[in-house]
Amino acid sequence: MSIEWSQAVDTVLPSVVRIHSPSGSGTGFLVSSAPTGLIAIATASHVIADAHYWEQPLKIVHHLSGRTKFLRANERSIFLEESDDTGAIVFDRGELPLPAQPLELAPEGKFLKVGKEIGWVGFPSVEPTQPCFFSGKISALRRGGKEYLVDGVAVNGVSGGPAFWNGGEQVMLIGVLSAYIPNRSTGATLPGLSVVQNVEQFHLVARAFSNIKEAKKTEVHSEQPPTAAPDGET
Repeated sequence: MSIEWSQAVDTVLPSVVRIHSPSGSGTGFLVSSAPTGLIAIATASHVIADAHYWEQPLKIVHHLSGRTKFLRANERSIFLEESDDTGAIVFDRGELPLPAQPLELAPEGKFLKVGKEIGWVGFPSVEPTQPCFFSGKISALRRGGKEYLVDGVAVNGVSGGPAFWNGGEQVMLIGVLSAYIPNRSTGATLPGLSVVQNVEQFHLVARAFSNIKEAKKTEVHSEQPPTAAPDGET
């Protein structure tokens, strides 16, 4: 029996944050928490790639409490999978009142089938201070199940938000909102599909690190600045 969507949203929201950088903003969510206080926030790669390359600050805002965390380059470690448009920010939790334990991630190597309904939340540019809920059915799988095409809407600012399934005994995180691809085949902009990347990267992030210095040692910096966001990205 599926969990009510309203209950699913209430379950997910305590783990959700807004991410601000000098070049823009997006959404993120808790995916790992270590006993040392080290946590990992998942998001879309394009939300944080510029700040990572240029070593710019990031501001993390926990929506439910209003508390913020300001992160300079030496206070966080960033891990990007730019080909998948996924990324993670690893840092010390400090006073951010995020849950002690993250929500369940979809099992490695497993994915939902076409036709399943999923939901996602984020902070759209049309209402940047309020988390908004979206939903849609999986239309297709791409890249061996690493990417979902979903019949649902996403707008700027929602990138990096958690996509989740409510069909089990508990809410399960299944992906990261990456982009919206409008239909322009007729010349006009018509409704299209949202793109959700799976959570594969996040099974490995943060659980192997005991402190931020250790995490920084494995951080990889690109030799080239990030490319412009592809058409349709949120």
